[in-house]
Amino acid sequence: MALTLTSSAFTHNGSIPKRYTCQGEDVSVPLAWSGIPAGTKSLALIVDDPDAPDPAAPKLTWVHWVLYNIPPAAAGLKEAAKPNELPAGTLDGLNDWKRTGYGGPCPPIGRHRYFHKLYALDTVLPDLK
Repeated sequence: MALTLTSSAFTHNGSIPKRYTCQGEDVSVPLAWSGIPAGTKSLALIVDDPDAPDPAAPKLTWVHWVLYNIPPAAAGLKEAAKPNELPAGTLDGLNDWKRTGYGGPCPPIGRHRYFHKLYALDTVLPDLK
């Protein structure tokens, strides 16, 4: 079984609802995953925008959310997950606003793409902050 990451808030290649953006409540989307490979010691999640600042002339990838040391037994993250509601042992990394936590889509120009990437790791990482 392949590692699969989904959200009940939007479809693959679909638009992210306003609620999860800076124009809405700016809360994290609900996520669910399955197919964690045997031997996985932790998971890492990165949400980024490769179209910053302008999709017609992208210059950098903007990181919106970083979580790591997610226990492999976890099946997902609830909507609007607060740090104390993350699976036990999960750590928050710094995003490109130089803070921890979710920062929703807030494109300055045009329509951007946002990638939610889940990695199965064979290690538990040290605190990277």
